[in-house]
Amino acid sequence: MARDAAKLKKYIEETMRMSHVYQPVMVRVLLERGGEASIGDIARSLLTYDRSQVEYYELRTKNMVGRVLIQNEIIAPVKQGKRITGYRLKADSLTDDEITDLIQLCENRLDEFLSKRGESLWAHRSLADGYIPGSIRYEVLKRAKSRCELCGAHEDQIALHVDHIIPRSHGGEDDISNFQALCMTCNTNKRDRDDADFRGVLASYSDRDADCVFCQLEPSRIIYENELCLAIRDGFPVTPMHTLIIPKRHVSDYFDLYQPELNAIHSLLGQQKQSIVAEDPSVSAFNIGVNTGADAGQTIFHVHVHLIPRRSGDVDQPRGGVRGVIPGKQSY
Repeated sequence: MARDAAKLKKYIEETMRMSHVYQPVMVRVLLERGGEASIGDIARSLLTYDRSQVEYYELRTKNMVGRVLIQNEIIAPVKQGKRITGYRLKADSLTDDEITDLIQLCENRLDEFLSKRGESLWAHRSLADGYIPGSIRYEVLKRAKSRCELCGAHEDQIALHVDHIIPRSHGGEDDISNFQALCMTCNTNKRDRDDADFRGVLASYSDRDADCVFCQLEPSRIIYENELCLAIRDGFPVTPMHTLIIPKRHVSDYFDLYQPELNAIHSLLGQQKQSIVAEDPSVSAFNIGVNTGADAGQTIFHVHVHLIPRRSGDVDQPRGGVRGVIPGKQSY
């Protein structure tokens, strides 16, 4: 093997650090193009691996262009159940010559439009309406803990945008106080006509009540926790290992929980279920319940989900389960 090839081979196999796909993609592009490539060529190759960019245009395909073409009876959706997975042309008897002519018409319309609009056509893909200094972007993402300030999605799950709260077109300023972090989906749906400020959502995760027993738990009572909720054993257990899953934010009504909190609670319920069964194999079933409101029996007005282990024979007639909250209605 020639010396240059051996050097590249050694770098690729032994030295290259795979913190992302960038290095092997760039080297491959250079190799494919005879040793030299433009930045644009390299960037386009990187984009083929960027799922966030694909998701961005999937949203636009379904919510914008696909919808318009369906309304004009040009295309029909291809579905898997209720989910749209693709589209097909309604014109299904075109000749090769007709297809060639129609493709050329599309190219002509594209060339004409691009010559008029130029770079402004892609302004919607910038992280905001204009350049945002990297220092501001960093501070906004740090303040948001690298999460969408509306839905709570982390940057590892979906691309985050730093954008104006009040758009520039509505008089919004470039001060850091007028920026927020939103995931690609939330920011796309928000669009530039909406000046809703979601930063308070993130701050509210820290809400605590000094008089709430669940806000002031002794650390020794906590048996497990994740970022948004924790688990403790019930102080007055219905059965052994009766567990409460509690959001860290002080919120009284289950229906006021944010979606990320619901996700965190669901995750912790699963974790605790596995832990309980591993510790006590006699557990054969569970009741899961939430009391929401005084008339439903809620006495501590901080949401808590009951995970109650059940064992064969722990009651004579288990049929009906949670229907037993109304005496006389459990059996049916």
